[in-house]
Amino acid sequence: MSKFFRKSRVARGLQLAVLSAVVVLLMGAGDETARFNDLGHRMMCVCGCSQILLECNHVGCSYSDRMRAELMAGLDKGDNDDLILQSFVQKYGTVVIAAPATKGFGRVAWVMPFLALIVGVIATVLLVRAWRSRPAAAPSGVAPVTGPELDAFRNQAQRDTEL
Repeated sequence: MSKFFRKSRVARGLQLAVLSAVVVLLMGAGDETARFNDLGHRMMCVCGCSQILLECNHVGCSYSDRMRAELMAGLDKGDNDDLILQSFVQKYGTVVIAAPATKGFGRVAWVMPFLALIVGVIATVLLVRAWRSRPAAAPSGVAPVTGPELDAFRNQAQRDTEL
């Protein structure tokens, strides 16, 4: 092989090594932004606007900017997600968490809407069945229409509804 081909192979090998190193080093570069968005959407702003922290557009809201800065500071310190959420709960109370926990007593908050729906459907079905099974009440003091008088009413209804 000539000297030229050997140099180009070495140069390409170095380029490939540098590119691989850059890719490996930058693989987690967007991770902080993704964690910030994830945690910010799991918390509520405590200013009273009832909005997610990152979506609080309350004019002059002093809480959302401060809470976002605290969230970024926690991420910069390298705290894990649970530690950051727990620090917010200790500082602002449980109202800062947007969704109830999926463990412990928080499961009740997830189960109750479905349980209420099922109980409501069952109660409605039972009520409709009870209404269907009871006999129809006859109007008091009025004799049922039968015979030629019923036929006259039917003929009158047919004439009135013809096109």
